[in-house]
Amino acid sequence: MPGRRAIVLVLDGLGAGDAPDAAAFGDEGANTLANTARAVGGLKAPNLERLGLGNTTQIEGVPPTDEPGGLWGLMVEKSAAKATLAGHWEMMGLILEDPLPTYPEGFPEEIVSRFERETGRGVIGNKPASGTEILEELAEEQRASGDWILYTSADSVFQVAANTEVIPLEELYAACEKAHRMLIGEGEIKVERVIARPYHGSPGAYEREHENRHDYGIEPFGETYLNRIEAAGHEVVAVGKIRDIFDGSGITRHLPAPPDDAAKVDAVLQTLETLESGFVFANLVDFDAKFGHRRNPQGMAQNIESFDRRLPELLAALSEEDLLILTADHGNDPTFRGTDHTRERVPLLVVGSGTGEVGVRDGFSDLGASVCAWLGVERGALPGKSFLPG
Repeated sequence: MPGRRAIVLVLDGLGAGDAPDAAAFGDEGANTLANTARAVGGLKAPNLERLGLGNTTQIEGVPPTDEPGGLWGLMVEKSAAKATLAGHWEMMGLILEDPLPTYPEGFPEEIVSRFERETGRGVIGNKPASGTEILEELAEEQRASGDWILYTSADSVFQVAANTEVIPLEELYAACEKAHRMLIGEGEIKVERVIARPYHGSPGAYEREHENRHDYGIEPFGETYLNRIEAAGHEVVAVGKIRDIFDGSGITRHLPAPPDDAAKVDAVLQTLETLESGFVFANLVDFDAKFGHRRNPQGMAQNIESFDRRLPELLAALSEEDLLILTADHGNDPTFRGTDHTRERVPLLVVGSGTGEVGVRDGFSDLGASVCAWLGVERGALPGKSFLPG
């Protein structure tokens, strides 16, 4: 439909608890929104409140409303993972039936030794860890030795950290490209993503260079809603790490990851000034990377409130032919044990297509189906059912 636009903002990790299979993931009791609010004595998010965020779960300071400013509901993930890639792929119609390999004891010796041979540097770390904690532990050793810091998480990821004052950024990228070929490009899929994690700084003040992070992922194993939207002649604009998540498939324009969520909102607003029709797909990663994994409820609350203050600008930028969807890809409860994602339902807030409740959606693919319905694109054989009225 010429002139129609759909905008999806994924508030990365902002779950709403009560996933029916949370126990299978060891995540009973996790609820990012509710527990964050409780930890800080209540949230102040009046704009999200008006859209119905408080209807999705009990949030101190954000009560439910009888007259939401749009559609509201929840989505339950079907994929056998609580990972960024799995959540985004499922939104676009690809469901991971089997979990990808993870490495709770670190990577096998044959993988590590080959990586060392092919890159010409040694490896330190090689264990599951928080990205910030492992820097505090090993950054000075890296400065002295020049070795790679290798770590993983509960997700299927091979993460390589390098101090750009010690190892040039381009060398880090080249090493991760070699790891991608080893672990993904030779037939057997050994990880979901290889992630280049550059940083700089000194003890107690290390700063990860989020704008220079690069993900090298697996290619989507089939057609996605992105492909169908592109094939129908629409622009598909990716903001932040969306392009990396889909390995560029179905993306017509990419806006590199700005340094923080506020800058990503700016990028979306700037895109809407010129985009005539199509799909804008953005990931706001700070909820997850800066606050969820670091178990920082105060920071998480501040980021929710900061986004809430930007919401009126986004709403003002919409025309009558625009659809705005706010959701998340998984949970990352900053009050929960550990440092990893949490299995949760995710909130669903929709502006531009009426008001009311759309219920608990059985699968994230309903989002992609709804975007296609709005843009007049056939769903084809992909899973999902539109939650839009009519």
